[in-house]
Amino acid sequence: MASRPTIKERWDYWFDNALAHGPLVIIGWLALGTGALVILATVISLIIPGVKPESSGFKEVFWDVLFQALTPNPFDVTAPLPFLLIILVVTLGSLLMVSILIGTLTAGIEERLDALRRGRSKVLESDHTVILGWSHQVFTIISEIVIANENRKGGAVIAILADQDKVEMENAIRHRLGHTKNTRVICRSGFPIDPTDLEIISPHTARAVIILPPEEGDADSYVIKTALALTNNPKRRAEPYRIVTQVNSAKNLDAIRMISAKDDIHTVLTGDVIARVTTQTSRQSGLSIIYTELLNFDGDEIYFQEEPTLSGKQFGDALFAYEDSSVIGLFQSGIVKLNPPMDTRIFPGNQIIAISEDDDTIKLSGLTHHPIQTELLRASASHAPATPEKNLILGWNDSAATIVTDLDHYVAKGSSLTIVANETFEDTVKVCGKFKNQKLIFRPGDTTDRHLLNDLNIAGYGHVIVLADTNLAPQEADARTLITLLHLRDISEKDATPFSIVSEMLDLRNRELAEVARVDDFIVSDHLISLMLSQLSENGNLYDVFADLFDPEGSEIYLKPVTDYVTVGQPVNFYTVIEAARRRGEVAIGYRIISQLRDPAKAYGVRTNPKKSEEVVFASEDKVIVLAEN
Repeated sequence: MASRPTIKERWDYWFDNALAHGPLVIIGWLALGTGALVILATVISLIIPGVKPESSGFKEVFWDVLFQALTPNPFDVTAPLPFLLIILVVTLGSLLMVSILIGTLTAGIEERLDALRRGRSKVLESDHTVILGWSHQVFTIISEIVIANENRKGGAVIAILADQDKVEMENAIRHRLGHTKNTRVICRSGFPIDPTDLEIISPHTARAVIILPPEEGDADSYVIKTALALTNNPKRRAEPYRIVTQVNSAKNLDAIRMISAKDDIHTVLTGDVIARVTTQTSRQSGLSIIYTELLNFDGDEIYFQEEPTLSGKQFGDALFAYEDSSVIGLFQSGIVKLNPPMDTRIFPGNQIIAISEDDDTIKLSGLTHHPIQTELLRASASHAPATPEKNLILGWNDSAATIVTDLDHYVAKGSSLTIVANETFEDTVKVCGKFKNQKLIFRPGDTTDRHLLNDLNIAGYGHVIVLADTNLAPQEADARTLITLLHLRDISEKDATPFSIVSEMLDLRNRELAEVARVDDFIVSDHLISLMLSQLSENGNLYDVFADLFDPEGSEIYLKPVTDYVTVGQPVNFYTVIEAARRRGEVAIGYRIISQLRDPAKAYGVRTNPKKSEEVVFASEDKVIVLAEN
């Protein structure tokens, strides 16, 4: 039979439990102990004869003892010895209690500082942007949101929750981005898939939540679990969350859609987007620069705005309504329509979709007459029918199958596509499926091997696409890509036959290194996806705009010869270019000056959303950037 606990054991157990309630309990005990000591000393001094000093009453004795307990100081030695002994006991007791108090406060402060270092304190913010997860994409996303927040007078907040050390995250952001202007970036350590940890960054009061997949492991599963932890949280808000994220596999989109039944979740299918941009860019040099210009906040972006003045007018009329904004479509009844028929009527409540510097710069010009130089308009030139092509893909990754499939929509019947990669031909055919217009040719090999590249007779191809090996670390993959590009540049310089080169890079910092290869265009995949996530976090309606732009069906962005639109060699304003495009059922949004092709300071010659009244003198090789069906 177990023995009953002793009084001492019970006391120790009670004392331990009391201490577990934190430093406030200890401070309360110290206050009670000090009060009891003062009262006891006062009572003893008053009831025992000859202890208190002469002519001292209760008030004088109490204050003497209290002050000595609170602030020990040298005492009047002429007081009676018993009273001096009582004061000594009070002094020693007060010193003991003050020592305990200081130790308790120090431990509490250290515990608080440790909690701050560990990033476990709760973020008390509202209308902030939450980022769940950590990867190299976070730097692009933060920098873009900082730019987007510049016109917010009250400032803005970005709160990050990741399974990383708080101090290390803050140091990395400070090192890569420096000053974040009027945006505060708050880092907290925790697991985004844990509903309890989610509460740290107050997601229920956030304006948008961005879920970043990890760089290692099953990224899609992490995204799904994080989204579930947020949307099925017992403390979730009644209003829908705006959640932006990305997945690698199309089969996981169904799971995301089920989660999004209540909420506004926009999921970017990473490989699909990169593949479509790469395919389009391989056929039109400069297209990736245009997409980057439209996707980043440091320049002109796409905005939605209702304009009652345009109600009742046709879409074709709205193209001329703004001096420094370019109308590209309409938002009608919740449906995005890019480049609709020019006679499409604008109804009350419709929103125009426009490219502009900011959401507050979309302002009507007020002009009733537009200075169109009709004498410089040119009739559409006839072009020779498309002929079979020979194209080449060097490398293979998750985007390649979509690139191959999309190319089949663009090339003429009888074309061929050669793929050089380490994959087996059978697996490649199985992934890509059957083709209507092109024949697939596979050759196994190392794309950095100069002998293999020489044997390919690359000068005989029209377009060359160099894909990054996403199975490798970003720096290693980009290093292999750079080697391939240097070989291609050397081959092109030794052969007069022109062929375009489009390359995929994984790290934006390597683009400058790759420019020495004078490649026609670069697709920095993660950077492009990060820009999309940033844009969608500010406006979820842009999801349908991007889906339409990147889809082979419908309207896309093209760079067409300027000679098809206006007379070259003479000053012409952009109103005239817009009119020329409008007559063809197209929307002109800019132009490219080919003489600035290698000048990064001038955006490689790309100019989107120019002021319509400004005049420019085009050369015959320059291009007009249009939104068109084909």
